[in-house]
Amino acid sequence: MARVRLPVVQGTGALLADGSRPRIIPADVTGQLTWARRFVALALLGLAGSLPWIHVRGAPALFLDIGARRLFAFGATFNAQDGALLFLLVSGLGFSLVLVTTLFGRLWCGWTCPQTVLMDTIFRPLERWIEGSREARLRREAGPWTASRVVRLAVKHALFALAAIALAHGVLAYFVTAPGVFAMVARAPLRHLEAFTWTTAIAVIIYADLALFREQLCLGVCPYGRLQGVLIDDDTITVGYDARRGEPRGKAGHVEGDCLDCHRCVVVCPTGIDIRNGSQLDCVACAACVDACDDVMARAHRTRGLIRYDSVAGFAGKKRRFARPRVILYLGLLLVGALVALITVRGRHTDAELFLMRLPGAPYQIEGDLVRNSFDAHLVSKQATAGLYTLTVDAPPGADVVLPLRELTVDGMGSVHAPLFVTVPRKLASPHPLVRLTATRQGSAESVTTEVVLLGVSP
Repeated sequence: MARVRLPVVQGTGALLADGSRPRIIPADVTGQLTWARRFVALALLGLAGSLPWIHVRGAPALFLDIGARRLFAFGATFNAQDGALLFLLVSGLGFSLVLVTTLFGRLWCGWTCPQTVLMDTIFRPLERWIEGSREARLRREAGPWTASRVVRLAVKHALFALAAIALAHGVLAYFVTAPGVFAMVARAPLRHLEAFTWTTAIAVIIYADLALFREQLCLGVCPYGRLQGVLIDDDTITVGYDARRGEPRGKAGHVEGDCLDCHRCVVVCPTGIDIRNGSQLDCVACAACVDACDDVMARAHRTRGLIRYDSVAGFAGKKRRFARPRVILYLGLLLVGALVALITVRGRHTDAELFLMRLPGAPYQIEGDLVRNSFDAHLVSKQATAGLYTLTVDAPPGADVVLPLRELTVDGMGSVHAPLFVTVPRKLASPHPLVRLTATRQGSAESVTTEVVLLGVSP
């Protein structure tokens, strides 16, 4: 039987100079960092799967109700009027990611990115279970097409498709709640055509990405990977190779550097790079090469850490600086944004919204020496449970206030309307002809207030 020659590992990355994409089949690796990353990935996957089931204050911990334009986030409820708060939240997360990148490089990519988490916990384990080790896959792919090879490929992609469908339903749960997903699955797809269409589209995207596109999303699509070149500096912690200690490379038993030139760090890399070539945009800081090299160093009775988390300054033998201008700038911007967000949330975000809108028709009516303003009070609850609200009106002296409904029962996440009529003299002594309406939820000290200007009056 003729021997099958395996392709030589070059470490040229996931995209060659001519634009072609090499076949990247990373080898298995174990070690302290690998186990730590697996633990983090499983914890994040478990958290993401449980959030639609966990209820806080009567609503899912994280639930985006697009139809009602509401977001439930860990007990807080945001509606369309809270768009500024959501902007502050998203921008704060962006600044946090910039700061973390400046300090620790692509730590997000290698440890917490959904792409990495799903690949490490679902898709690559399935692939290794069906296809075998890297060496077995390379031998099989270098040989002819056999029935075993076809069956393995078909089973693998069938399981990939099922995993993508399950993940798509998990995404759907964030928009229709977890019980809502099960209720939809129990019925015919045409009864929920819109949700079925979105779920199918999401499943196709997940399958195409994690089964086919893979590392190309990180390297050619995700803008964050392209930004690291301007976010990191010589003091940023990244995965790197200690060339001062490792060069010149040589085999064990020779008086050379510590690097044995075994290419183990290359074959375990999910983006196919050679970390010994220096800092590269294709590196996602997954630390697979760190564990692989440490294992080789231990077997060769050499000191671990030839490849490790360190900075360019650290590899050059210099002291790493933590406090530096860009870190201070990013941290300052983040703290300012956090302070603005805190003040805004405390000042604007409430468990209810109250609006005073003028009734259709003329903005006011004149009756002799009196002028009447007519309003529609609109009370919107942001709480998941029903509540009884008491309305109080603060009007200028001498005003005649007619508020037929002073107590309103509002369903959870519901709203009610109540009429309000305010009649005042046309010649009003008050320099600020305002009417103020307050709604207080019984059993709670929190209240919401709104005010409008009375029209048709003069000092």
